[in-house]
Amino acid sequence: MSEHKKLPIQPIVDNRFVENKIVRYLLDNGGIDMNKLAIMDFSNESRSQFAQLIGYSVSAWSTLGYVSDEEYDTVTTLSDDKTELETRNQVLRDRLDEVRVSAKSLATSLFKIHEDDLIS
Repeated sequence: MSEHKKLPIQPIVDNRFVENKIVRYLLDNGGIDMNKLAIMDFSNESRSQFAQLIGYSVSAWSTLGYVSDEEYDTVTTLSDDKTELETRNQVLRDRLDEVRVSAKSLATSLFKIHEDDLIS
């Protein structure tokens, strides 16, 4: 069984992803354009990383339909004092906390009980 690994996030400088010059050259000179790529069968994760590799601004990248909320939250939370993996984990922990709060609210409303009566 193969393990799915997340593609790395490109470094960001001045609110833009640092483009990969080879990828940019191939896009500009390789006989294929963004319109052709758009209709080809690639995963959303690959499309998202490609947009990073060609130097999209973070704000424009965040509007692309194939960029997940998790990716966006990770990119906007990245800092110098945490690795990308630590940041991804923190984003997922924060999401889980939000789900727990919502589930608690839903359970108390649905079962008409006080939250103190819920088993933690």
